[in-house]
Amino acid sequence: MNIRTLFLLSVATGFSALCLSPVATAQNAPSAEEILKEADRARGGIAEGLTWTVRVDSTEEGTQTDRTYSVKAKGLNAVAVCQAPARLKGETLLFNDRTLWFFKPGLKKPVPISARQRLSGQAANGDIASTNYARDYEGTIVGEETIAGQKTWKLELQARTKNVTYDKIRYWVDKEKRVGVKADFLTLKGEMFKSATFEYNNVLKNAGKAFPFVSKMTILDAVTTGNKTVITYTSPAPEAHADSAFNVNNLAR
Repeated sequence: MNIRTLFLLSVATGFSALCLSPVATAQNAPSAEEILKEADRARGGIAEGLTWTVRVDSTEEGTQTDRTYSVKAKGLNAVAVCQAPARLKGETLLFNDRTLWFFKPGLKKPVPISARQRLSGQAANGDIASTNYARDYEGTIVGEETIAGQKTWKLELQARTKNVTYDKIRYWVDKEKRVGVKADFLTLKGEMFKSATFEYNNVLKNAGKAFPFVSKMTILDAVTTGNKTVITYTSPAPEAHADSAFNVNNLAR
C-alpha cells in the first residue's frame, strides 16, 4: 500500500469518525423546548385535568413545620387548598396562568400575591402548582452530565417574564425517562440560592399511556446548612375540572 493510498484511507476514516461524533449527531437530539415539555408532564404540566395532594415539611433553624394541600390543575390553571394544620385550613392559592391569588376564610375578597413569595421553608408558592417550564422559560441545552447514575441533559433556563417563580434555573433532565432530576435556582446575577432534587415513584395514566409522576421534591438552602423543605406528592389522578373551579370570583362565595 503506497503513501497516497494510506493518506486517502486516513482521511476517510477520520471523516467517518466525525460523522459519528457527538457533535455531528447532536442535530438528532430533541430541542430544549421538547425536553421541557416532556419533563413538565411528570410535574403536572398537561392540558387535561389532574388532582393530587401535597405535604410540605420544612426545617428552618431547627424548627419543623408541615402543611397539607389538595391541588387541582387544568392546563395553565391550578388551585391549592390547605387542609392542615387546622389554623390554616381553607387558605387557598389560585393560579390563573401567571397570575396568583390568595384567599382565606375571613377575607372579603382574594388578594394578588407573587409566585416567588415563600410558602413554607424553602418552598415558594409556585412550587406546589403544576410546572410549565416550557412556557415560562427560554431553555438552552448546555451539556450532558451523569447525575446519580442517570444520563441527563443539562439546560439553562431564563425566565420569559418577571411573574414566574424563579429568574434563572439550571435543570438536569433524564435522557431516557425525560423527567427533571435536579435543579439549581439562581438569582439574576447567576448566584445559586437553593437547589432541588426530584423523585418519581408515582405513576399517572394519560391518553391511554402510563408515565412517571413526581413523588418528592427536596429543596435545600444553598446558604444555611440544615434548612430544607420536602414536598411529597400523593394520589395523583386524572380528573375533569370545571372552569369555574379556577374563577377568582368564586373564591369568596
